[in-house]
Amino acid sequence: MAIKTNLPILELKNLNKYYDQPDGGKKVILDDINLSLNEREIVGILGRSGSGKSTLLRIISGLLPMSSGEIIYNGIPAPLPSSTLAMVFQTFALFPWLNVIENVSIGLESKNMPKDEINKKALDAISLIGLDGYENAYPKELSGGMKQRIGFARALVTNPKILLLDEAFSALDILTATELKAEFIDLWSVKKTGLKSILIVTHNIEEAVLLCDRVLIFSSNPGKVVSEIKINISHPRNRHDPEVRNLVDNIYTIMTNALSKNNSTDTLTKSVENESLLAQISTNKLNGVIEILFAEPYNGTADIYRLSEQLSLSIDCLFPILELLKTLKFALIKKGDVLLTSTGKMYAEADTDERKQIFARHLVENIALISNIRTALKLAKRKKVNRSHFIKELTKTLAEEQANKLLNIVISYARYAEIFSYNYATKTFSIK
Repeated sequence: MAIKTNLPILELKNLNKYYDQPDGGKKVILDDINLSLNEREIVGILGRSGSGKSTLLRIISGLLPMSSGEIIYNGIPAPLPSSTLAMVFQTFALFPWLNVIENVSIGLESKNMPKDEINKKALDAISLIGLDGYENAYPKELSGGMKQRIGFARALVTNPKILLLDEAFSALDILTATELKAEFIDLWSVKKTGLKSILIVTHNIEEAVLLCDRVLIFSSNPGKVVSEIKINISHPRNRHDPEVRNLVDNIYTIMTNALSKNNSTDTLTKSVENESLLAQISTNKLNGVIEILFAEPYNGTADIYRLSEQLSLSIDCLFPILELLKTLKFALIKKGDVLLTSTGKMYAEADTDERKQIFARHLVENIALISNIRTALKLAKRKKVNRSHFIKELTKTLAEEQANKLLNIVISYARYAEIFSYNYATKTFSIK
């Protein structure tokens, strides 16, 4: 549990990050972020892809400049000294030609230390994270969990005051991640390191509740703090503890409130802003979620937290599906629950041909781009239009790569629903 001091070790005040656009506008990534990190505190930043979480860590670490705002360390407005912090990334980022001790030592080589001292510190860090005996092993000989332990050792060997974790457990399988988190919390609890504070970025709600003393919930596009949750539960925490489960459920409710308030009729256009969502919203997944919601034990209504547990889907995978179901009028989102509408239930009971008819009607009614393509094809003399026509229109607001990805998604949906056809050889849309 957090022990707070009067003076935060780190403060962010009115921090903004944006990029200038060719049309003179600004693409806002982070909007007016205010954040404090107290001594002996683990703070989590929780949000979907596109919320600027990783960008914020890179600004704090000095890897990216902020556009405006202040970073205050120990009460002094100034960039953080590089020796003050270390970061563990999602990817292991090990040098394959270096062995374990060499990978861990690399952060010390710029500090003008004697080689014996560097070697001792590296061995101590390796021992601390439980890799004794693997000092001379190469990354190709190690499991994913071992590789990430090296990442932690490389961060801790420099004796930082602040540790930044950027989705540090997300590349691991569930069992390995659970074990590594438990060992990490043990190290933190017994104060075996010189760490003063930890800042964690994650999109895993349960992970945030199990590890953190405070959780800041970020909105997406742009990233903005929308809520702060204090977690007063002693470590170690058990995921089956009713208090933990209630907190996870409450955070799901807060995050899904944004879905229930979103009245956009063009989720596909919105999702292209975040390319990591593009491949996740398939007709197979939509159909699967609808069928699960319709069947026992949900009978059309499910708590989103329980649903995510059953499906083993993170918020980055589940929320886009729920957004699209809502946009298509197949489901409603209310107070952390997802409810199938009468149309959604009708769709669940329909055969393949009936499903295609329902899906086609709701795509045309609720997805503006699909409706526009269909209208353009109907107005065309030969009922055909070249792909370049739609790319030209889309690139007025999107980068060409994004426009092409968005159009490919639309083609996939339209083909399933038999709204129009697309010939990849001639790059031509057509309609009967």
